Amino acid sequence: MNLRTLALCWFLPLSTFASAADSQWVLQQGTLTYHVSHRLHESEGVSHEVRGKGICHAGQCDFLIAVPVKSFDSGDSNRDLHMLQVTRGAQFPMVTVRTRLPESASTSAAIQADLEIQFAGQTAQYKQVPFQLITQGNQIRITGTVPATLTDFKIDPPSLLTIPVKNEIPVRVDLTWKPQ
Repeated sequence: MNLRTLALCWFLPLSTFASAADSQWVLQQGTLTYHVSHRLHESEGVSHEVRGKGICHAGQCDFLIAVPVKSFDSGDSNRDLHMLQVTRGAQFPMVTVRTRLPESASTSAAIQADLEIQFAGQTAQYKQVPFQLITQGNQIRITGTVPATLTDFKIDPPSLLTIPVKNEIPVRVDLTWKPQ
């Protein structure tokens, strides 16, 4: 992954895991799942194509995470194609998130992170998003839900039978990081 691709990455609050003055973390595995609600049905899109890296220096850590929009699979290829159209996935092919946290937060089992998410050509800020941290050997697993909405990214809600989907599109996060 080159630096330009990394800059387009989804940045999640994983900086809390570093203990050395200068250290790096790599994403071992990850799953992101969005949820869409409609009066007639519920659906989820899942991506396992999450990439990321974290760099810690001078007591602060920055984490980059990226996921291609086209990698989300809802189990319905027509729905996935429509999602790509609605979210302008051809023009903006990556979802990115950024955060910065102090290294000292690593002693906690939970963190509150400020996120900057770029999606569909828009940038949204989420303050104090809660995440759980679980230490598994030398790996750290982080789980939580980002309270995203369609209006945050200026996406017109798609409709089914003239009824639009709900505005809320929460994204479940499940990532496992390892020091490099």
